[in-house]
Amino acid sequence: MRIFSLTALGAALCAALAIPAAAQTPITLDQAMSHPDWIGNPVETAWWSWDGKRVFYKQKRTGSPLRDTFEAGTSASAKARQVGDAELASQDSATVIYNRDHTRAILFRSGDLFERDLKTGALTQITRGATPPASFARYAADGKSVQFRQGTDWYGWNRTDRLVTPLALVRAAKDPAATPDAAQSDNALRDMQLRLIATLKRQKDDKEALRERAEQERRADATRAPGPVYLGDKEGIDLTSLSPDGRYLLVITSPKGDKGRVGKMPRYVTESGYEEFDDERTRVGRDLPKQQSLKLVDLQTRKITDLSYDVLPGVTVDPLAALREAQKLPALKGNRAVRVDDDIAWTDNGAQVAVMLRAVDNKDRWIATVGLADGKLKPVHRLSDVAWTNYSYNEFGWLPDNQTLWFLSEETGYSHLYTLGADGKQRALTSGNWEASAVKWSADGATAYLLCNRKTPGTYEVCAVEAKTAAVREATALNGGVEQFTLSPDERKLLVHYSSSYTPAQLATVAVQGGATVKLTDTRTPDYKARTWIEPQMVAVPSTHGGGPIWSKLYRPANLEPGRKYPVVLFVHGAGYLQNTTNRFPNYFREQMFHNLLVEKGYIVLDMDYRASKGYGRDWRTAIYRQMGHPELDDYVDGAHWMAANHQGDIDKVGIYGGSYGGFMTFMALLRQPELFKAGAALRPVTDWTTYNHEYTANILNTPDVDPEAYKKSSPIEYAENLKGNLLIAHGMVDDNVFYQDSVRMAQRFIELKKDNWELASYPLERHAYVQPESWYDQYRRIYKLFESTLKK
Repeated sequence: MRIFSLTALGAALCAALAIPAAAQTPITLDQAMSHPDWIGNPVETAWWSWDGKRVFYKQKRTGSPLRDTFEAGTSASAKARQVGDAELASQDSATVIYNRDHTRAILFRSGDLFERDLKTGALTQITRGATPPASFARYAADGKSVQFRQGTDWYGWNRTDRLVTPLALVRAAKDPAATPDAAQSDNALRDMQLRLIATLKRQKDDKEALRERAEQERRADATRAPGPVYLGDKEGIDLTSLSPDGRYLLVITSPKGDKGRVGKMPRYVTESGYEEFDDERTRVGRDLPKQQSLKLVDLQTRKITDLSYDVLPGVTVDPLAALREAQKLPALKGNRAVRVDDDIAWTDNGAQVAVMLRAVDNKDRWIATVGLADGKLKPVHRLSDVAWTNYSYNEFGWLPDNQTLWFLSEETGYSHLYTLGADGKQRALTSGNWEASAVKWSADGATAYLLCNRKTPGTYEVCAVEAKTAAVREATALNGGVEQFTLSPDERKLLVHYSSSYTPAQLATVAVQGGATVKLTDTRTPDYKARTWIEPQMVAVPSTHGGGPIWSKLYRPANLEPGRKYPVVLFVHGAGYLQNTTNRFPNYFREQMFHNLLVEKGYIVLDMDYRASKGYGRDWRTAIYRQMGHPELDDYVDGAHWMAANHQGDIDKVGIYGGSYGGFMTFMALLRQPELFKAGAALRPVTDWTTYNHEYTANILNTPDVDPEAYKKSSPIEYAENLKGNLLIAHGMVDDNVFYQDSVRMAQRFIELKKDNWELASYPLERHAYVQPESWYDQYRRIYKLFESTLKK
């Protein structure tokens, strides 16, 4: 739970009254919903040149989906220039892996690998047109050769002979040299055949002799590639990870089998003129994630060891046992199913490795090291939650000493950075009611750089954390709008993506030890820059349900007319676990312009980071466990009453709208609080959580067979009979995230209940994230018309 002093809360509320005096520039709906090129395209991927003297970045062309590369100097006066096609062959990339002493670096570009000599700048190509593309490249333990993965196989390259050599080839198939699996009777028959038929026996002996001789020659001849390691044909290979010394391979496998019934999505408007159908995902609980196995392969001895999960603390305890029993389902026997996260972290010398594992029920997450000598897991950290463990804030790795493990954990309720030394002692490097994320270490392991929101939940800067002292300082001062960052090759500067409420992502450099910020780009168009916008006020709305204030963005006129009551519009961001009340450029920039229009037309608007939103710690995230749409709705009820009490809002004229999770919440508002919410627009909404995907939904509601009451309580379609207000439903018909079927089923429910004052707007060519300006305009024309006709009566 985030704790605020009365002084801090009072200051936040006072800030709400500090209304900017500048008058806004009028915005039309057509302009707000037009293609965002008119704003000026943001800086996308950015990277340092190999010598740290220049910066490169990608930017979309106006009126085109194509991207161009630009070069910028590191001074504010330097003008950016477009990089010509003839220069692309010498370019670096955003993904760079340095060797131990930072004299060489591996870079990825267009699916291929290159190595850069950081003393001379010479660039050497390692792969060309590799299929599948190279990935997970790094320097081997000797610091000279390069390892990389293609598919599930590993290859090596060294600059002396310039050869790409197989290091570890693994196959999900039977070993052709092994005795065939068969029943005992079949074995007896085969033995009899070989005993009685001399020719068969001779042929068999000859094949085995040839195979054995070929293997002897391979082992003796250093120019030969290693033979494959065969794992059998019962499981498929999900991931492999090679030790930097080339000795060991970790392999993640899962059972082969049916993935369950998939959905069929029709497309009516097609190039062919005929209806076409796409296969889509299965629904929640219909295809439970499979247990994964973790195997350790000794590439010298060819020994394969299955790593047992029995040592994981709590793995045998079923946190859903009571729910399972209530549904008269059989109790779980043995261990809960476990999966392995894709990130596997080796020390630079290959002597140690750490893996992250999680229970399929999402209640436990473990970090464990692997005993390479004894083939056993050793748990070193457990994160357990009665709701669900977070799928964010789970970074981990090793420091350059090859002994110290670092990781992020929510164990205090907030994501913080920890180290675990060779002595087994865990040490917190950050603490407090704020979140640490996006960790990048200096080459010597002395300093960690990370994103932090220490001042308020929505203000993000880069923090520097000293490993020895755990001292934390803010290395940037960009008004809390930092989005991401990269260290320069010499680690003296940060290349920072930053933004603000009306400025999309731009680039700046900042010295890591402090100093002036050098802003390198401003990609906004003159027309957009010339406009004056309503600056959203970050306000802390008091909660009547505990858990701290509800941080929100307030949009209102600079001066409220005395005695006038204003209709209230509440906006609900999507994704649930997303943060929109920040100092950054919002994901919902069109909606922000729409809010300017609404204020211009006489409304006041509140955009809330309701419970379940990101950036506020574990308790805020998990408040919705088994009751989606209930704590969040309480927050919106608080928001409506706060607007009435503090900003002349008309409590009898409250509307609400949002997309995806916001559409779901719009339904919950109109159907569970029909007296308060008079109008709402539910865009691409979830209407029944049993139809959504597994990885997201099972975190919060478990599965329908185990926890049907949670699904019934959390699904808007269960409350359809309560509709009284005016409702707009809008949905893309080729939405492959929240299926169009969700809205169609709710429409049929309203028809059967003989409800009026609702409509369904369908968009035949739109998926979940709308693309076409015409669709955006049509949707928001309808929303505006809805509010005008209902909230201004």
